[in-house]
Amino acid sequence: MGGPTKDIHFEISERKVLLRLMDLGMVLLGLCVLEYGFGFKYLTIDQEHTVALVVLGLYIMVFGTVFEIYDLHKSSKLDTTFRNVVLTSSTVVLFYLLTPFFTPFLPEKRLQIVYFYIALIVGIFLWRLAYTAFIASPRFYKKVLLVGEISNMENIIKPLRDSDPNYHIIGFINCEAVADAPLKFKGLKEYHPEELISVIVEERVSEVLVASFNAETIMPEIYHDLMMLLERGFTIREYTQVYEEVTQRVPIQFIGKDFYKYFPFSRSNQNALYLFFHRTFDLVFSFLGLLVGSCFLPFILLGNAVANRGPLFYKQERVGKNGQPFHILKLRSMVVDAERHCGAKWAERNDTRITSFGRFLRRSRLDEIPQFFNVLKGDMSIIGPRPERPYFVNELSQVIPFYETRHVIRPGLTGWAQINYRYGATIDDSLTKLQYDLYYIKHRSFFLDFSIVLKTLSAIVYYRGQ
Repeated sequence: MGGPTKDIHFEISERKVLLRLMDLGMVLLGLCVLEYGFGFKYLTIDQEHTVALVVLGLYIMVFGTVFEIYDLHKSSKLDTTFRNVVLTSSTVVLFYLLTPFFTPFLPEKRLQIVYFYIALIVGIFLWRLAYTAFIASPRFYKKVLLVGEISNMENIIKPLRDSDPNYHIIGFINCEAVADAPLKFKGLKEYHPEELISVIVEERVSEVLVASFNAETIMPEIYHDLMMLLERGFTIREYTQVYEEVTQRVPIQFIGKDFYKYFPFSRSNQNALYLFFHRTFDLVFSFLGLLVGSCFLPFILLGNAVANRGPLFYKQERVGKNGQPFHILKLRSMVVDAERHCGAKWAERNDTRITSFGRFLRRSRLDEIPQFFNVLKGDMSIIGPRPERPYFVNELSQVIPFYETRHVIRPGLTGWAQINYRYGATIDDSLTKLQYDLYYIKHRSFFLDFSIVLKTLSAIVYYRGQ
């Protein structure tokens, strides 16, 4: 007998690839419509324009990432999607016109540029309407049945729901033997252990997620049914594996004595070629960053004199690679002697210690420009975990497991945690950011570094610095 029938669903990676491929397909379709319907000659689909078409595709991919049209959460909201598609198309057309060495020269009829611009917006947005109506709709949700200990349900379910709304947990089965005074969890429908097979069939469940942190607690009848499903080819997955895949964080709060299973750190950490190019990128980008930053220096000096009143720079001790301390250099954004009375303290939202001009420096990330000197010296990298102060490192390492593992690589100006999570001001925030940092250390690569750079540009464009 075959396994239970499953509904069609799309994984996260499949949806991201689908968005990109269909964007390119709709743009090409739009160019065809312009060529054969309106006599459009600026960019036609033929061998002569191969390079120009490839450049157009690259611009759409790069600026689409910067303006977040490939963010799955934002792609399911039409108002946000339309705004981001317009911003992407505008930037693509602007850069396309400014790089005539790779792209066609301006047409004699300038109106064709307007047609080109409209075709990009209409083509991409029509596909996004279809994506929202069909692919992002409940009919394509991945239906999941959870088997686990009821005491951990809230911590298990919430991160998955927040990270991917299409990963739909329909209910759970408590795998522990029922106690005399059983716990209850009201946030999700509970099924009885004997209903495991029938629920999978009736609800057309795609996979069973096992979230038991002690296999000995799984009741024999549930274990038997899981074995039978596995033998039929049904998908049964372990929670920490799914957690890391969906949230792109390492679930350190669920890791015990077998921690070494979860930290097969990226081969890039020992790859001489990757490390060479990573350091070369650091040096080139830092030099360019200081060059660009010097252009803002007159305005920063004026703003500091008027609204900051005090030293322009400040130094602060931070913990670097292998736990070695170093002094970070930043543009001052707080009042002078901000910690004289309260001591070391996390910055908070609407922190009264931050000056009005300092808030602008933080939100625009201009306060980070002097750290390019730290990168040139080798204390930091462009990409890596943000360096923390020794006081907070000592405090956090006592309450968060594996906290000091983030020091196995150089700290960075930006990082996976910075682009995925808000500024950390609590222990829980630090735990979440550590999960992201360890994910980066575990998976770091050229592709992930490139993704972080693009998403950092998004944070700057949307003025999200803190």
